[in-house]
Amino acid sequence: MANLRRIGILTAGGDCPGLNAVIRAVVKSGVGKYGLEVVGIEDGYLGLIENRMHVMSLAEVSNILTAGGTVLGSSNKAEPSNFAIQQEGRWVRRDVTEEVLANCRNWNLEALVVIGGDGTMAGAAKLIERGLKIVGVPKTIDNDLVGTDITFGHDTAVATAAEALDKVHTTAASHHRVMVVELMGRYAGWLALRAGLASGADVILIPEIPFRLEAVADICQRRSRIGKRETIIAVGEGAMPEGGKVFIDHVDNNSPDPIRLGGIGKYVAQETERLTGIESRSIVLGHVQRGGTPTAHDRILATTLACHAMELLVAGQFGQMVAVQQGMLKSVPIDQVAGKIHKVSPDDGLVCAARDIGISFGN
Repeated sequence: MANLRRIGILTAGGDCPGLNAVIRAVVKSGVGKYGLEVVGIEDGYLGLIENRMHVMSLAEVSNILTAGGTVLGSSNKAEPSNFAIQQEGRWVRRDVTEEVLANCRNWNLEALVVIGGDGTMAGAAKLIERGLKIVGVPKTIDNDLVGTDITFGHDTAVATAAEALDKVHTTAASHHRVMVVELMGRYAGWLALRAGLASGADVILIPEIPFRLEAVADICQRRSRIGKRETIIAVGEGAMPEGGKVFIDHVDNNSPDPIRLGGIGKYVAQETERLTGIESRSIVLGHVQRGGTPTAHDRILATTLACHAMELLVAGQFGQMVAVQQGMLKSVPIDQVAGKIHKVSPDDGLVCAARDIGISFGN
């Protein structure tokens, strides 16, 4: 058993529904069950770097279970070993890990609960190498984190995306259009796959299955010939045509992960209209997928993962990320998770089910 008195907690990377549920559970169990002090680190790793922290109380986490976002704030541009700072009017990168370690010592932080996705876990792995005691909690709307079957935030994002696709059906039918909805997910297709399947999309395009525009156009034309004068296409932002590359919206050189995907939806709509003559429109659903009240599933998942993380901390089982595997709470070494991507297998059961009911993947 670890003789802990004070721990820190941070939320890093992109925000998602359920983060506050984790913060709440860590503080409630840490203070109420284990008699610990819990220090909230503001804006993810940036707060560790800039020494912005505060001791959290039970009152601070009261009534935050259903709130989206994170009361601690987050940042996806701060990674201690590769931190961008401005010097003489230009951005340079340097390793500020020593400052982070000093701040942890000054605050008497004996261990950290780090909540985030693959980039956050990669940062945690480097801090573990430098001696910090860390337990990770997996979050991402993309569900692309290796080692766990599901991440909190994903279920809510799927529900949000599916509702948007549902609404697109009616306007597409009214105007007899092809409607292309570009969804988040980065290099994994879980969000587009699940939202498309849930909403009855006619075509789902995901990064793991390169598509042919001719096949997409053929689906639209065949539907038109049998009186189905609208087609709904759900496309993950990392999808790409056969022999092509991912579409990049812009590059943010101030971020450890500088590539920002985007543009595939517009491309698919333009090329589909060119090939078929059917009026086509594209929609980028964007950051609305990150927002809103977490579903009951995500609230429960976030709470149980947080409580399991606290159990590992108190037991002295550091360097682990809590996970769900085959419905059971488990843990996996963070260094086996860091920087890796959990992708959709082309023969995944969800893909097979979609094909069985006539959904095309453009190939």
